[in-house]
Amino acid sequence: MPESPIRKLVPYAEEANKQGKTVYYLNIGQPDIKSPTVALDAVKIHSLDVLAYSRSEGAEDYRKKIALYYHKNNIEVTHNDIIVTTGGSEALLFAFGSIMDEDDEIIIPEPFYANYNGFSTASGVNIVPVISKIEDNFALPPIAEFEKLITPKTKAILICNPGNPTGYLYSKEEIKQLAALVKKHDLFLIADEVYREFVYDGISHYSILQEQGLEEHAIVVDSVSKRYSLCGARIGYLVSKNKAVMQTALKFAQARLSPPTLAQIAAEAALETPQSYFDNVKEEYVKRRDVLIEELRKIPGVKVAKPNGAFYCIAELPVKSADDFARWLLESFDYENNTVMVAPAAGFYSTPGVGLNQIRIAYVLNEQSLKTAVKVIAEALKVYQD
Repeated sequence: MPESPIRKLVPYAEEANKQGKTVYYLNIGQPDIKSPTVALDAVKIHSLDVLAYSRSEGAEDYRKKIALYYHKNNIEVTHNDIIVTTGGSEALLFAFGSIMDEDDEIIIPEPFYANYNGFSTASGVNIVPVISKIEDNFALPPIAEFEKLITPKTKAILICNPGNPTGYLYSKEEIKQLAALVKKHDLFLIADEVYREFVYDGISHYSILQEQGLEEHAIVVDSVSKRYSLCGARIGYLVSKNKAVMQTALKFAQARLSPPTLAQIAAEAALETPQSYFDNVKEEYVKRRDVLIEELRKIPGVKVAKPNGAFYCIAELPVKSADDFARWLLESFDYENNTVMVAPAAGFYSTPGVGLNQIRIAYVLNEQSLKTAVKVIAEALKVYQD
C-alpha cells in the first residue's frame, strides 16, 4: 500500500508543535467551517434506546431524502439508486470491486486524489494515467489521449469533479466528450463529485448523472464530509442507475454490515441546512482562494493554477524535491516561530518522476492564516538548499 502524501508528515508536524512552533496545516482538506448546528443537534437529542444496525444500503428514509437533494440539483435518481457508505472512500472501493477484477485497468487524469492509488492497490487493479498539466490549468487532456490508452483490460474512466488536488472543474462539453467515449467502448464513467457545492466564478457544476443516455455507464461517488463539514461522520454514498452494478455493490455493503447509525442521523439532519449556509461558505472560499493565489504568485519561481472548484490548488516550486522541502519546513525551519505543513504532490500522480517539485495546498484556513503561511513558504524558499 502506498503511504499518504497528505498524512505521512504528521510526526514531523507533531514534533514541531512540541518545539513550540505554530504549524499552519495546508496539507489536508479538513475545513475550519463549522458543521451545521442542525446536524450536531440531531445526534445530541436522539431518542434511541439501542444503537442498532441500519440496513446495509443505509436507512430508507435517509436515502429518500438524499434523492430529494439530488432532485434539487437537477439530478433525477430514486432511493433505490443509492447505497449509503462509510465515507466516499468506501463508495469508491465498492465501485472498484463491483466493476473490476484483478489486473483490470482504470484510466484517470492525473494529478488525482492520492488515495486513488491506495484504492487501486487494495482492489488489485491498475491505474493508467493521463497527465494534465499545470501550464493548461489542469484541463482535461484531449480525448484522443484517453482513447489510445484503452485496452481489453480497461473497465472505466475515473474523474474527480471539481478536482482534488487541482480544483479543476470539468465543463459540460468535457463531460459530454467523456460520455461519448465510454459509450463507444462500453466502459464505466466514475465521477467523484464530493465537492459539487464548491464551484466559483459563476460556473455551474454538471453531473454525469445529468447526461442523457449514460444511465448504464455512470457511477457517482459522493460524501457529506466536505459539503457539510462533517468529515468525522464518515458518511458517503454510491449512486448509479445501473441495477447490476448496484446489486453487486450491495453485496459489498452487506459484507461490512451497515454504515454507522448515529452518523446517518447527523447526515440526514444536515440535509435541512439552509442555502444561506452554502452561499456563505462559497463566498468565504472564493476570498481564501483569491488571497492564496495572489500571494503565491508574488513568490519568484512559483507557478500556480487557479482553481474553479473545491478548495485545493497545486503549486510548482523552484525546488528539485517538494518532499524534502516539506519535511525540511517542519524539521528545520521557522519564520517568526511559524512553519507550514503541505502535501508533496508526487503522491497525487502514478507516473514515476512527475510532480516532484509540486505541492498541494488546501485553503481551509482563514485569510490571515493563509497570508502568514505563504509568507513562511516565501521566506523558506530564500534559504532552502536542495
